[in-house]
Amino acid sequence: MNPHRIVYLERDSIRAVLPTPTFPHVWEEYPFTAPDQVFERIAAASIVITNKVQLRADLLARLPNIEFIACAATGTDNVDLDWCREHGIPVSNIRGYAVNTVPEHALALMLALRRQLLAYRADVQAGRWQQAPMFCCFDHPVRDLHGSTLGLIGRGSLGQAMAGLAAALGMRVLWGERKGAPQVREDYVSFETLLAKSDAISLHCPLTADTRGMFGEAELRAMKRDAILINTARGGLVDEAALVRALTEGWIAGAGFDVLSQEPPVGGNPLLAPELLALPNFILTPHMAWASDPAMQGLAEQLIENIEAFARGEARNRVA
Repeated sequence: MNPHRIVYLERDSIRAVLPTPTFPHVWEEYPFTAPDQVFERIAAASIVITNKVQLRADLLARLPNIEFIACAATGTDNVDLDWCREHGIPVSNIRGYAVNTVPEHALALMLALRRQLLAYRADVQAGRWQQAPMFCCFDHPVRDLHGSTLGLIGRGSLGQAMAGLAAALGMRVLWGERKGAPQVREDYVSFETLLAKSDAISLHCPLTADTRGMFGEAELRAMKRDAILINTARGGLVDEAALVRALTEGWIAGAGFDVLSQEPPVGGNPLLAPELLALPNFILTPHMAWASDPAMQGLAEQLIENIEAFARGEARNRVA
């Protein structure tokens, strides 16, 4: 039997030590891969490792050597899973590695917005505290998370970890039912109730055909005017143009995002407008909530475990 040819298309997407697979193989890796380089690089591969590189049906149909696709991430919306299922190509993903790092980042965004940290930092930089007539400066309203209501979309490991952090702070947690669901499951509230009752909403769900554009103008207008929206999941969940209006026209009090609909945003994005980034009620970070050192090392080890399992003929973390 010929050794497996493993091609890692985006090695620089993680900073971690990768264990060496124990079965016979040839390893080939690239720091990153542009769309026009994908076919040539994986034409002879039997195992492909991808993070965000697109593997669609028209490309996969031209690659008869592929036997297994290992996603180096939890999200798999970059791979045509339907085509893979139809043609018997197993696909695995990474699970649970970001159970601490992503919720902690989401909480940090929530705290920064509720405590008005950006606004107060700007005041100090502008000399307002130095010129104040008394010992403190409190020009911006500060709200506690304790006693407030957190609405969560997504009840996987990340959503549940977020709920645990919220409970530790004394927040009430609401689990939101799927948008448009005909029935509300036990221990959930309707999507509409979540919008109306939450002081903060945090998204922890995958990007699918059903969730794309979940938050548009109507949903943002239905939120409390003093509520905040946190998105550390996928940019496509929220209509970005609508969010710009929500922030500048005061439909909601603030937003903290770690993701955009296109990454990297080489073609521009409305959330990158200088006037928006200057707002004290909007925080945008460059898709790094998942990237703590312990999380990335756990990802790397799980990635190789998934590949080892495939080589042994075992199904592990399969999504197709």
